[in-house]
Amino acid sequence: MAQTKGIGAHFGGHLRENGMLVALVAIVAFFTVLLQFQPQPVNFLQPLNITNIFLQNGHVIILALGMLLVIVSGHIDLSVGSVAAFTGACAAWMTVSLGLPFWLVIPLTLVVGGVIGAIQGYWVAYWRIPSFIVTLAGMMVFRGATMWMLGNQNIGPFPKGFQAMSNGFIPDLTGIGRPHGLTLILIAAAILLQVWLGLRARARDAEFGIEPEPMGVFAARTLIVAAATGFVGWQLASFRGLPNVLVVLVVLTVLYAFFTENTVTGRRIYALGGNEKAAKLSGINTDRLVFLCFVNMGVLAALAGMIVTARLNSATPKAGTGFELDAIASVFIGGASMTGGSGRIIGVVVGALIMGVMNMGMSMMGVGVDYQFMIKGLVLLIAVIFDVYNKSK
Repeated sequence: MAQTKGIGAHFGGHLRENGMLVALVAIVAFFTVLLQFQPQPVNFLQPLNITNIFLQNGHVIILALGMLLVIVSGHIDLSVGSVAAFTGACAAWMTVSLGLPFWLVIPLTLVVGGVIGAIQGYWVAYWRIPSFIVTLAGMMVFRGATMWMLGNQNIGPFPKGFQAMSNGFIPDLTGIGRPHGLTLILIAAAILLQVWLGLRARARDAEFGIEPEPMGVFAARTLIVAAATGFVGWQLASFRGLPNVLVVLVVLTVLYAFFTENTVTGRRIYALGGNEKAAKLSGINTDRLVFLCFVNMGVLAALAGMIVTARLNSATPKAGTGFELDAIASVFIGGASMTGGSGRIIGVVVGALIMGVMNMGMSMMGVGVDYQFMIKGLVLLIAVIFDVYNKSK
């Protein structure tokens, strides 16, 4: 019979996971209160701002999902910003110049991203060239290729179908109008699913003799997450409903969380990052796993590139600048280890949301871009120091 551990022991063992969630809530509360004392008070949690957080940071979350697998496997990818810009330019060329329909352009662009990831992954996995060098070269190559393909000019606009990837919203099939009926139904279903999955996980832990978290902690966290989900859902329903980007993000998060936690390949990637020699001796094809991580990263970079291009309604030579830094920062802030082998999908999403909330909050307060870079850099440094401290303990 598994014994329930105390609240203090639980928080000590899950300090990073709990700390990131608490940090996100605290940052949102901080900007919500502080913006009320501005010369012109602003409601930070108004529906438009919540919608914009997802629209403006969806690409960061997508890149961070792929970056987590790369970092967990013990590598890094510095080229994702340039790859996103190049694939966005490819999508623009196929759509605007060649006149191909968007439903054909989207899979073709994903294939281009996968090929780029395969090329880089090949040199890292099978030739043992450090990923830092390979992707640094890729960052410069594909930045130049983007400028060449676009001729240092913007290409656009795009048809409505392509723009809907980023700027569209799910239709209200209920016919209620406002609030958005289908959004309310989906949010209610999501809350019930969260509660059911949490109870199911506790039951499974008890079945295998794993110490469950204290019921008070479980109930409090479930209540907070459900309340936050309900509030965000109501605000979105009061505006235009669920953005298409948010639907894509939820689907990807669920798929990658399932892949990393419930599949053999997902567990092997963590084993590879934890100890590559031991993983290889146990029969795991580590080279193939590294190769697949980079292919996956290339596909997600292409998806992020198309979403940004659709949101801007044009492909620009400067697109994707700094994307790799935001993605890497989101992964480390979300709890991944620098040395590989650990990190969770949910933590990465929380880390990306922290970055997005900080960006929007500081912009609304009128904080200069120079100070924003310094603050985000310090946040990243603190997250890494926290990881090193945790390991030393």
